[in-house]
Amino acid sequence: MSDLYGTFFRRFLLPAYESGIRRRQTFRYFREYERNQWLSADELQALQWQKLQRLVQHCWEQVPYYRKLWQAAGIAGPEDVRSLDAYARLPVLTKADIRANFDDLHAASYRDRMIYKATGGSTGEPLRLGYTRESYERRTAVMWRGYAWAGARVGRRSLFLWGGQVGNPSPSFLLRERLYHRVFARRMLNCFAMTEANLHEYADAIDAYKPEIIVAYTGPLVRLAEWLIVENRRVHVPASLITGAESLHAFQREIIERAFRAPVFNTYGCREFMLIASECEFRDRLHVNSDHLHVELVNAEPGSVGEVAITDLSNYGMPFIRYLNGDLAAAGSGQCACGRGLPSLRSVEGRKLDAIHTPSGGIVPGEFFPHMLKDVAGLLKYQVVQRSLDSLDITLVQDGHLDPGGLDYIRRETARVIGADVDIRLHFADAIESSGSGKFRVTISELP
Repeated sequence: MSDLYGTFFRRFLLPAYESGIRRRQTFRYFREYERNQWLSADELQALQWQKLQRLVQHCWEQVPYYRKLWQAAGIAGPEDVRSLDAYARLPVLTKADIRANFDDLHAASYRDRMIYKATGGSTGEPLRLGYTRESYERRTAVMWRGYAWAGARVGRRSLFLWGGQVGNPSPSFLLRERLYHRVFARRMLNCFAMTEANLHEYADAIDAYKPEIIVAYTGPLVRLAEWLIVENRRVHVPASLITGAESLHAFQREIIERAFRAPVFNTYGCREFMLIASECEFRDRLHVNSDHLHVELVNAEPGSVGEVAITDLSNYGMPFIRYLNGDLAAAGSGQCACGRGLPSLRSVEGRKLDAIHTPSGGIVPGEFFPHMLKDVAGLLKYQVVQRSLDSLDITLVQDGHLDPGGLDYIRRETARVIGADVDIRLHFADAIESSGSGKFRVTISELP
């Protein structure tokens, strides 16, 4: 019955809603992106460059901030940006730049046709941004494509372990939300309300709803998976699970798949652009939506991580040109066996502020600590906090069987990557709480 409804929904209900009621072009864009993914790498790069050239011309003519910035950098006009290499030399855009130049970042002809939202401030820096209706519709279409690679076609019975509403939404708003999710065959569970005492309620909800797809924040899903394993609780087996909002480490994927007995597909996105990249059926890389976004890795040596800089190719209202979103990532290599020409990321290493910095100026990706600590017997949970360059605090939750050899291993391997002169301080706790947003951060940098 679910599959029949999903087919009916995709063929009739959703087109009627998107095109007829909402007057949106989402389906047309989705079909465009479905075709694009099978272009060759060279064809996709050429398509992307055409879009970039049009965007640069538009910014020069209509966006005061970029015209002044580029003129100050010695650029006489759009004709000076003749290649991707030249584009990569344009100044980057930061959150501070956006706050200081909010009005001047708007294109003159789009000022009365903008949609606005704010980022959640996961880096401690909330941000207000604007985008066009076309950009929104294209973001939705790209999300449909990326989720479909994991088997999550629109209208398929899905359960979301996601952030719930904050504040006090009106009863009419909540009613509209419930109806909307019911039509889309979605059940929403608020991961912000998850506690150690109510984990069984989330497992019961999965059994009751019997979703084909589970979409979740990584941290809460891992927390639930760990509980299922410890309690030897079996739940309804979905066709696949999709993780987002936080980095997915290899050890976390293993825990989720063991608990749910289904494959896990990783995604990468941010609130500024929605879905940036996602895994295909082979799950060995994140395919970048290069026909929708231009993604660069700034200051990256071959094979190493770099700062993620993103350009939205369709947001002509408040264009973000080479925007640093605060993430670190490593580029993928070679052609994926799936045959898609889209470029890839090997990994997303997490927020730049959550990477660990060394006194010598190096960066240790947060991924190092899960990799290093996964084999320490008796370690239940941990968190790494950097408050200064000459010290590092590691909080450990143990089960009573963490021996001195394990502690020596942690100190030794940490000193190997961060430097022998750094004071590595180990602390013990009964529990480590998640952040106020419900996300758990493995590594935290409090450096200015």
